[in-house]
Amino acid sequence: MMEKIRAIAAYNAYEHEGKAELKAVVSRFLGLFPDKKASLSELMPLIKGAVEEINKLSKDEQLKIVQSVFPEWLEKKKVVEDKKLPDLPNVEIGKVVMRLAPSPSGPLHIGHARMAILNDEYVKRYKGKLILRIEDTNPANIMPEAYKMIEDDLKWLEVDYHEVVIQSDRFELYYDTMEKLISMEKAYVATTPTEVFKAKRQQSIPIDERNDSSEANLRRWEKMLNGDFKKGEAYAVIKTDLTHPNPAIRDFIAFRIIEIPHPLKGKKYRVYPMMNFSVAVDDHFLGLTHVIRGKDHLANTEKQKYIFNYFRWPLPFYLHYGKVSIENSILKTSIIKKGIANGDFTGWDDPRLGTLLAMKMRGINPRAIRRYWVETGIGDVDIKFSWENLYAFNKHIIDSESPRHFFVVNPIRLELLLDEVVKVKMPIFPKKENGLFREYEIKKGEIFIAQDDYNKFMGQEVRLKDLGNFKLERDKLKFIDNDLSKIKQGIPIIHWIQSDFVDYQIIKPDGATDKGILEKNALNYLGKVNQLERYGYANLINEKLGYYTHP
Repeated sequence: MMEKIRAIAAYNAYEHEGKAELKAVVSRFLGLFPDKKASLSELMPLIKGAVEEINKLSKDEQLKIVQSVFPEWLEKKKVVEDKKLPDLPNVEIGKVVMRLAPSPSGPLHIGHARMAILNDEYVKRYKGKLILRIEDTNPANIMPEAYKMIEDDLKWLEVDYHEVVIQSDRFELYYDTMEKLISMEKAYVATTPTEVFKAKRQQSIPIDERNDSSEANLRRWEKMLNGDFKKGEAYAVIKTDLTHPNPAIRDFIAFRIIEIPHPLKGKKYRVYPMMNFSVAVDDHFLGLTHVIRGKDHLANTEKQKYIFNYFRWPLPFYLHYGKVSIENSILKTSIIKKGIANGDFTGWDDPRLGTLLAMKMRGINPRAIRRYWVETGIGDVDIKFSWENLYAFNKHIIDSESPRHFFVVNPIRLELLLDEVVKVKMPIFPKKENGLFREYEIKKGEIFIAQDDYNKFMGQEVRLKDLGNFKLERDKLKFIDNDLSKIKQGIPIIHWIQSDFVDYQIIKPDGATDKGILEKNALNYLGKVNQLERYGYANLINEKLGYYTHP
């Protein structure tokens, strides 16, 4: 108890230019240990003495005492709570319409969250409308269950979309719009082999069909829709500027023939729109006012503007943010699908993946992901994703709500030498005044410490956290004393478990598994992120298995 009183006084001093204030120390002490209120008069001389002692120490010495007992109180919060995105131009409150446009090839990952959160932030700010548009016009790349998975992911992210639009429900609109463009001689249907088309486009040379009459192109369009052409025999093209300096923006294919049945539409359609065509059409007919997406879409934006300009549709405001590279995580859907099929991954929530399902399984709070992407902003500079910053945001959110327990990895059994029974009382929520504790009566007998601590501190004097100072010998821990001044001197502090434990495994983000023993009391907090002292945060899934969250 004296150890904690000194740490409380040291923390108060640390917060107030090196001088602890008796009243504040007493208040925090009673908040942490309300059961001591009845014996406060007896404890007051000890508390006063601790305050006087602490006030004579340097700030570095005070800091060291706090770090040894309540390290979580000193965690730096890399969080900017009032960080906001810059305002958008051309805004009318209540009339902003924006969209999310994922492909149903799989669930969303941490990179997709940027797109979702930025749009959601602006729509909420301007009291607008957010449309979830599922872009499913490539049947070969569709995972049927992804339609629902995407919606579930967005709900977990607390992204509030107002309408769901499925592109495969809008083929007739796409066909009608394309027919109008052909009639306006702003598009054509080609039967020239695509490799020839692409080669001539590279040289700014038109293929023959480009100069055909609208009537001739409309006839070929009808034949495409009627099934007279096979895959690869015909395709529809939007006219642009064949001399454009970027060859990618010159005449681009808008429709192609696909023979693969669609998961939702079956064989009803064979002529499928390309992304740049369907996106432009939908952005107009859905009334988009602002479009936010990565700068890898800059060329696509230029292509889509041709369609807007041909019809004299009002252009949305386009904002392109920089690319983000996300290391130490697997994001690519094709790799994940193959890995799941081969048994290399346990599922879409495997901790090695960057999916939102994996983030949820590990215990990452969706508000931390939101804070991260808002903090990152919408600049056009390419960036590298920082897991450390995400973890800092997450720690700020979950720390006070995370119960504390001991998890001993690769436990070593030792003999504990004690002359008497010692009562240990450790707060479950050190930052909350709720009176919840882990209470143990420690006596002579077996005790477990981590293999790493055993190897590192063999032959030294160590402090068993909240218990006392012991000499760590080959097969035993021998009680020395409970001299709290040794903490200031830098005695190693280690965690331990004597009884009331369960065998436990924690899976880490790299797929490795830590095996050990966990305080049985932690099972009262399953389905919740626990802070396992000196180990890290972990989401305790069930009575045998947890997932490592972060340090």
